Amino acid sequence: MDSRSGSLTESLNEAPLSFFHLRAMLTAGMGFFTDAYDLFIIGAAMVLIEAQWHPSPVLIGLLGSTSLIAAFVGAFIFGRIADVYGRKAIYGLEAAIMAVGAIASAFAPNITLLIIFRFILGVGIGGDYPVSAVIMSEYANRKDRGRLVTMVFSNQALGLVVGPAVALVLLAGGVPHAIAWRLMLGLGALPALAVIYLRRTLPESPRFKARVQGDTAAAAASLEQYSSGSIARPAQKEPRVRQSFASFIGDRRNLALILATGGCWFLLDYALYGNTISTPLILKIVAPGATLLQSTAWSLIIFAVAAAPGYITAMLTVDRIGHKRLQWIGFVVMAACFAFLGLVPGATSTVALFLIVYALSYFFTEFGPNVTTFIIPAEVYPVTSRTTGHGLAAGIGKVGAFIGVFVFPLLSKSLGLAGTLMITALFAVIGALLTQRLPEPSGQSLEQMGREERLVLAPAVGAAAGNE
Repeated sequence: MDSRSGSLTESLNEAPLSFFHLRAMLTAGMGFFTDAYDLFIIGAAMVLIEAQWHPSPVLIGLLGSTSLIAAFVGAFIFGRIADVYGRKAIYGLEAAIMAVGAIASAFAPNITLLIIFRFILGVGIGGDYPVSAVIMSEYANRKDRGRLVTMVFSNQALGLVVGPAVALVLLAGGVPHAIAWRLMLGLGALPALAVIYLRRTLPESPRFKARVQGDTAAAAASLEQYSSGSIARPAQKEPRVRQSFASFIGDRRNLALILATGGCWFLLDYALYGNTISTPLILKIVAPGATLLQSTAWSLIIFAVAAAPGYITAMLTVDRIGHKRLQWIGFVVMAACFAFLGLVPGATSTVALFLIVYALSYFFTEFGPNVTTFIIPAEVYPVTSRTTGHGLAAGIGKVGAFIGVFVFPLLSKSLGLAGTLMITALFAVIGALLTQRLPEPSGQSLEQMGREERLVLAPAVGAAAGNE
């Protein structure tokens, strides 16, 4: 590192893809494996819990969805704290909360306490969304930012696959059902515990350190050490920016972005979580004669052959296609798939046909809005309020997930599976329309997208005079 660049942010924006990018991605991504496992494993566990405790439909609905509404709380609280005190101040704390929630859930003596422990778990999961997304976007370069943030989020695919795989192994191995569901929930603590140390050793986001805390020298020094000298030390001091929460939330552009990013995430999560957590119920409707082992195996196959390749394809193409465009494509194909299942006679009772179309919807959910609703909010807000904006969008999304999980069993009883999927198709159509209100962040710097030049602090009069 023998040359100096113009500024720290320019160095980050133009840096070639290096090992330190991948290191940051793995540190952030391991938490998302935990998020996905903990959120979606409840679908398999609920079948066993219901058979053991025979809870009311309301309690079953709360059990499946309470961690999602808790994620709204966690996303907003942790998102705002990270903008005030720094990303590093809380990075690792949210993983510890997830671990505590998972372990407590495994030992819950009744369903009321289990719901409470799942709420604690959800707070940690919600907090992980804005901090992990923004840390990765702020370390990323301009060219590969979408791919790197997608790689973080794609760890969710592993959680989607490992969850049913664990359930399948426990059930096929003859583990008593009363113990199996506790093991399913408790195992979610292991990856959360493993990631705490890595997250506590990750340096503060250099963009936040330089532009919000005003310490370019410290930001450059920590980045130099973390990147093993692959990023040149800046030749100039970063301009310091500032924005209060009142100013952020009172800005019409920011309100429009919150509506668009949060609204698209709400619509996506209604469909994704409503379907995914209810997949055992859906397969029971489609194939009432299938055993629990068969329906669990089908879930695993769907996630492995459709969802996981969707994440991978998005990772390889998101920066070429464009983040906004990819989101629109995904919503459109999702709408077509759900409308097909809702309108074509026999589509929800012919097992092979249903599984093919249902799997196709999963591919385009991941190769589309499930990835981009995570990426875009980490790009369009200024550094002063980036985790706040992402936290609001993620929290709004999890409200949609809560509603989707809670009402799916009720809707399927009153409207049937076909009618319920038609509502999901309508949500996807609205998502495609709302996506058009978003800017296209692909290829743009974070500073350009956040319009940070409006937030630069004017130098003090004495300081200005001293420089003349």
